[in-house]
Amino acid sequence: MNTLKTTVLLTALTVLLVGIGYFVGGLGGMIVFFVLAAVMNMSAYWFSDRIALRMAGAHEVTEAQEPQLFKMVAEVAARAQMPMPKLFVIETATPNAFATGRSPEKGVVAVTTGIRRLLNENELKAVIGHEIGHVKNRDTLTSSIAATIAGAISMISFMLLWFGGGRSREGALLSILIMILAPIAASIIQFAISRTREFAADEFGANLTRDPESLASALLKLEQGVQYAPMQDTPQQEAIAALYIVHPFRGGGMGKLFSTHPPTKERVERLRKMTYSPKPYQRYTAR
Repeated sequence: MNTLKTTVLLTALTVLLVGIGYFVGGLGGMIVFFVLAAVMNMSAYWFSDRIALRMAGAHEVTEAQEPQLFKMVAEVAARAQMPMPKLFVIETATPNAFATGRSPEKGVVAVTTGIRRLLNENELKAVIGHEIGHVKNRDTLTSSIAATIAGAISMISFMLLWFGGGRSREGALLSILIMILAPIAASIIQFAISRTREFAADEFGANLTRDPESLASALLKLEQGVQYAPMQDTPQQEAIAALYIVHPFRGGGMGKLFSTHPPTKERVERLRKMTYSPKPYQRYTAR
C-alpha cells in the first residue's frame, strides 16, 4: 500500500511538472528545466551519503571499536539479505538515527550516542531494522526523484517572474497563481512521499525483527527524548532533518501537510495493529 501511494504521489508530481512546463515554454522549455533540475539533484543523490554524514558530524566506527553495535547491525542486515552497511556514530545527547546510501551495497547506518543510552537492546534493534528498510527500499533514490521533480517545478514557477504567462490579463493572473501555488503543491506532495517512506520503513523493520512493539516503544521514547534533548537547530541539521527516524527538533516540525514525518501517534497505532505469534528473535550477546 505504501509503495502504491508513493507511485501515485510521484505521478502527481510529474503531471504537475508537465502542465506547468508546457504553460511556460511548451515542451521544449519543460524539458530544459527538468534536465537542469535532474542534473543538480542526481548529483546530490550520488554524494548524498557523504554530504549527510558530514552535516551530521558523524564518524565511522569499526567492529573493534563497537563490537556490540556492529554485531547488532550485521545481524539485522543479514536478516534483510543485504550487505553489512557502514556504521557511523554521532556524538550528541539527542536520541536519533538515520540511514543513507544510494544502494544496499553503499548503505550507511548512523546512530547517536543519545539513542544508545535511551533505548534497550530490542528497541535499538527495531530502529536499526527501520533504517535498514530505508536502504533496502532505496528510499534515497525515491527522495531524489521527488526532489528533482519538485525542484523543476519551483524553477519553472520562478521563471514566470521573467516571462509571465502572456500579455492578457487572464494570462498574467494565471501566471501569478502558478508562481505562488505550484511550489507549495509540489512541496506538499514531496513531503507526503517522505511520510509514506517512513511508514514503509516502519513496516519493514517490524516485519524484519518480528517485534513491532519494540519499534512502537522506541518511537515513543525517541519523541520524548528529542523534547528533552533536541538537536541544535543549525542549517546543516535542518538540511538533513528528514533523514532521521523522528523529527530532531523540539516541537516536531510544522503541520502534517508540511511535515516529512508522520505523527508518532499514528505510526505507533499502525505498529500495534501488527501481531506475530513467534517471539522476537533473541537478544544479541557481546563477543
